[in-house]
Amino acid sequence: MADYSSQTFLNEEIRLPHTNFKIGVVTALWNSEITSKLKQGALDTLQKAGITNITVWDVPGSYELIYGANKLASEGFDAVICLGVVIQGETRHFDFICDAVANGIANVTIQHNIPVAFGLLTTENQQQAVERSGGKHGHKGEEAAWTILKLLERA
Repeated sequence: MADYSSQTFLNEEIRLPHTNFKIGVVTALWNSEITSKLKQGALDTLQKAGITNITVWDVPGSYELIYGANKLASEGFDAVICLGVVIQGETRHFDFICDAVANGIANVTIQHNIPVAFGLLTTENQQQAVERSGGKHGHKGEEAAWTILKLLERA
């Protein structure tokens, strides 16, 4: 296989077999001040790797990431990146949403046998979300895209 794209991220080079992959980026609109940064980081990372066939789909909230990922996987996408943020509140809603999204995304991966990145921030407060969307704790949108690229090396 020819090396069509090479990118270094997290101190590791990625060598894609081609750049014709069809990748979906599903982003929750809830907490959009954070999720828009995650989405931009993911898109920038994919584009730096030479990926041009990218479909962006914004869904209402993190729970809907499951539907978005499943729909794109059903339509023949090679990989899907799911991006969202759930911030701890005063009720157990946080626990239910985080658990449902984690299990739902895992099921999409298993059912469709494609990589689906779990780019869901599950934080105790807004500041932690900011720190993980390009702040002092890195950029989880970029990391989710890198994860997909790394898994597509063997596609």
